[in-house]
Amino acid sequence: MAEQKTNVMRKLDRAKIAYSTHEYPHGDSAVDGVTVAGLIGKDSACVFKTLVARGSDQAIYVFVIPVAKELDLKAAARAVGAKSIAMVHVSEINTLTGYIRGGCSPVGMKKQYKTVIDDSALDQETMVVSAGRIGAQVELSPQDLIRITRAATAAVTKE
Repeated sequence: MAEQKTNVMRKLDRAKIAYSTHEYPHGDSAVDGVTVAGLIGKDSACVFKTLVARGSDQAIYVFVIPVAKELDLKAAARAVGAKSIAMVHVSEINTLTGYIRGGCSPVGMKKQYKTVIDDSALDQETMVVSAGRIGAQVELSPQDLIRITRAATAAVTKE
């Protein structure tokens, strides 16, 4: 059976970025990232989740952090130059990004939002992010993800 390409995979193909895919079994709802890492046989330090936040300036920001970590809201606000940030409500994710919770990828959102990838990604040879739907992940180099998302890197997780 041919692999079902997601919008993320098509964007990576167009940009000539090398990636590999990982599929995992799932129900209708999202599974937590640490479980996903286990299902695809990867260390949770190289599997990243995509979080969407709104700044005190009302701008939307995207943060890509390891699945086992938590976003440090103060560090994240500093990284984007906002006074403060708060996570957007789950009901807004699809409207803002075109993705659903659990299938949100930093690649191919409806708009190009300012994106910050946790600097721990730079310690990884490859990193895994959502392929744009629940049950599918893409693995690529941190440098390629930074390039295609025009992201900055910063320490944005809590210890």
